[in-house]
Amino acid sequence: MGKNNLGIVIIGRNEGERLSRCIKSAIRETDKVIYVDSGSTDNSIELAKQLGVEVVNLDLSIPFTAARARNAGFEFLNAQHPSLSYVQFIDGDCELVEGWIQQGLDFLGANPQFAVVCGRRRERFPNASIYNLLCDLEWDTPVGETKSCGGDALMRVDALKAVNGFNGSLIAGEEPELCIRLRQTGWKIYRLDAEMTLHDAAMSRFWQWWKRSQRAGYAFAEGAYLYGMSPEKYRLKEIISIFIWGGIIPILLLFLSINNQWFMLGWLVYLLQIIKVAIKKHKLISRRLSLLYASFVMLAKFPQFNGMMDFILNKKNNTVYKIIEYK
Repeated sequence: MGKNNLGIVIIGRNEGERLSRCIKSAIRETDKVIYVDSGSTDNSIELAKQLGVEVVNLDLSIPFTAARARNAGFEFLNAQHPSLSYVQFIDGDCELVEGWIQQGLDFLGANPQFAVVCGRRRERFPNASIYNLLCDLEWDTPVGETKSCGGDALMRVDALKAVNGFNGSLIAGEEPELCIRLRQTGWKIYRLDAEMTLHDAAMSRFWQWWKRSQRAGYAFAEGAYLYGMSPEKYRLKEIISIFIWGGIIPILLLFLSINNQWFMLGWLVYLLQIIKVAIKKHKLISRRLSLLYASFVMLAKFPQFNGMMDFILNKKNNTVYKIIEYK
């Protein structure tokens, strides 16, 4: 299948050289490329214009989200090129792998029941930091028919229009939420065993990882609030796990240890859980990586609990959501 009916939407904010790589990989595939900027203070806008792509500037009087940026780019793309059949979304800190677009288009062309196809997002510098490595491990999900995609994905324009695009109010988790609505209308999602994008997390500090995990907890809570009572019980398992390991157990142990320090031994339950998670993960990766992965999975319960409580408090007080950034 040819690329004449393909458009690409890039979103970003202060991406620097990463944006240059992203745009160059996009214009290699098509001349229908839109860059949506969410208030960059570097030269992102000028860079995009110099590389010859259309630029959409988000109105910053309204809280910006990745979902809102993707919708803005998609709407602009459709206004300029109303005959397009496919759109590739990609974050500005990623680069399209050469050959991916054609593989994705061929799959969608041969499988009309699928609305979305994605591939393997891989970290560009996994050994630069432990946090980059964790991202690379996190994104290595099973291939085949799946329930959701990530921020980088190739989609049918008609399917996206039918469900009114992304939910622009979500600060994270907008891709799985979109996929839920697509599946509810009969569409399917597929992950190919193919290299799709290279991602540059540039995450070198513990606090960046903590804020990213906090945002994930917020997204899990919001997802459960929206679809937890649906037949698939969306995100309920994650929320229960976060509530127990990030909230109930540590609070209970701290309270009990006030009068009896022997209860401090109760923290060993986390070590046992780490071993359990590592054994399961070891089926796919080395023992060292599985222990590393499991340790951070458990540690992440604490910032995730923080993010979950942020959502609950925002909902209770009817306050405007806050953007949790980690870069």
